[in-house]
Amino acid sequence: MTDLLPFIVVGLAAGSLYGLAGVGLTLTYTTTGVFNFAHGALAAAAAFVFFTLHVDWGWPWPLAVATAVVVVGALGGLVVERVTRNVSEADSAAGVVVTVGLMLAVQGLVQWHYGVTTRQVAPFLAGTTGHIGGVAVTAQQTAAIVIAAAATVGLFVFLRTSRLGTEMRAVVDNSSLLDLNGSNPNRVRTAAWMIGSSFAALTGVLIAPFLGLDASLLTLLVVQAFGAVAVGRFRSLPLTYAGGIAIGVGAALLTKWVGGHTVLAGLPAALPFLVLFLALVIWPPPALARQAAGGVSTRRTIAMPLKAKAGAGIVTAALVIAVPRLVGAKLPTFTSGAGFVIVFVSLALLVRTSGQISLCHASFGAVGATSFAYFASSSGLHLPWFLALVLAGLAVVPLGAVVAIPAIRLSGLHLALATFGFAILMERVAYPSALMFGALGLRRAPRPSFATGDTQLFYVTVAVAAAVCGLVVVITRTRLGRLLRGLAESPLALNTNGLNVSVARIVVFAISAFLAGIGGALFAAATGSVNGHSFGSFNSLLYLVILAVAGRALIPSAIVAAVALAVAPAYLPNAFVEYQGLIFGFTTVVLVLATTVRVNARSTRVVARLGANPVRARLVESGAST
Repeated sequence: MTDLLPFIVVGLAAGSLYGLAGVGLTLTYTTTGVFNFAHGALAAAAAFVFFTLHVDWGWPWPLAVATAVVVVGALGGLVVERVTRNVSEADSAAGVVVTVGLMLAVQGLVQWHYGVTTRQVAPFLAGTTGHIGGVAVTAQQTAAIVIAAAATVGLFVFLRTSRLGTEMRAVVDNSSLLDLNGSNPNRVRTAAWMIGSSFAALTGVLIAPFLGLDASLLTLLVVQAFGAVAVGRFRSLPLTYAGGIAIGVGAALLTKWVGGHTVLAGLPAALPFLVLFLALVIWPPPALARQAAGGVSTRRTIAMPLKAKAGAGIVTAALVIAVPRLVGAKLPTFTSGAGFVIVFVSLALLVRTSGQISLCHASFGAVGATSFAYFASSSGLHLPWFLALVLAGLAVVPLGAVVAIPAIRLSGLHLALATFGFAILMERVAYPSALMFGALGLRRAPRPSFATGDTQLFYVTVAVAAAVCGLVVVITRTRLGRLLRGLAESPLALNTNGLNVSVARIVVFAISAFLAGIGGALFAAATGSVNGHSFGSFNSLLYLVILAVAGRALIPSAIVAAVALAVAPAYLPNAFVEYQGLIFGFTTVVLVLATTVRVNARSTRVVARLGANPVRARLVESGAST
């Protein structure tokens, strides 16, 4: 037992901070209906602000902590509330997209100002506070444990005893009744955002001395609180805090037990996401009453006339044929973009057509790329190129079916979290294994023998991408496509008519995984070699945000998204590539704010027509939209 004590102490300190972040996240989710993916980015921003004030400017640490929590936490909470105010009553996909956009924007701003290099900082509380079984407990660890516990208890008491706390609990049940009682639900939710974001900021300040100042690392470490939130079933503050401690201690002990095993080296860091995935699948939390059951809005776009479609097709074909002559040495970038068209169209089929949110699409591409490299390379099976391409897509189908298992019991936000947890598990545990990228972290993929030149490979990739887009269009116009649209709009109606919703979800995930695997394989062939960084778990978040920005039409939006991700950076300054997440995240936030302005203007007109009764206006507005 003595040899475990150092790991338990470290785990208690880390777990307390996971619990602290999880408590703030639970508070904002239960009071607003929006799960804040930007929670970790706010923590990272607060950590940088604190150490700028304390280390660079020499402020006393108590004053620096208070300032960082107020500036980043409270004011950041106001910003998040403003952006998400109209999202809380909408579908859960909108909440995922906008908070992921906020996460990318905040993280990008921090990296733009401070750089991407990790900065090591000394603990602002030096020395030790005592020993447990011969193990020294530092003042920084003690502060983390005590402050996290005190903040959690204080929030719990505040919610139970204060008027504002009672209003926060009431707004979860029925915001309209709270409004009729004379309390403003928006004011209550704003207070919840400020408190929850302050918890995130405090977590960032306390956890940074253990990790160093790194925006990406701090964002990911606080995201590990997602597992604690799942343990608390997205509702219970005490269970969330206890779950954070259990995850922290468990991860620390796993570090000791599996430290000597290369294959399992990533398991300790992936434990929170394993807990998240299993908790959601085995013990699904109840959905909030105001959360929509479906995934994504499936409003149809205005169809183009047949002549216009034919003309657009001819122009597009002519441009594609001319690309090799027009772009010169940048042609490989266009080949990679053609591969990403397939990745994005497979994601659009899943998210837009069937209403299923996936945050693990990069993992599908990674499995397709590594499988293709094994099937086609001379060091592997050395199969014919096209056969290897098809087999690479088929190799991802079982993975898509596994990911579809949570979709049978989950929807909306909870499905997004489950797939995101699965993506990080893949990245931490499967990517380093010999089955995927291996110890070198690199896989080499060959070109076809009949298309060794850049021009020939470009045409082959475009032909495959066009065939996939045609296949997706055919799927959307068949009975299966109508079934998938029905799955997005009303799964209950499908069940009522005797259709098997579970089978439909498995089928669409399998098709999407198959196509994403082919896209990943083509990307590998275009670049010649791939590594895990090309298919990182956070890339899946970026894919979703770019697709949201690219428009609503199924095929055109996939093409625009692929151009924005893979082609446009070749013609823009290096800063665009470096801060791609910032640009797309900021664009997403601006689009959401623009939509919010239109919604508010419409609500104002409805209120004016109904005699300025806001409750009645909301009820009429809701009835009209349904």
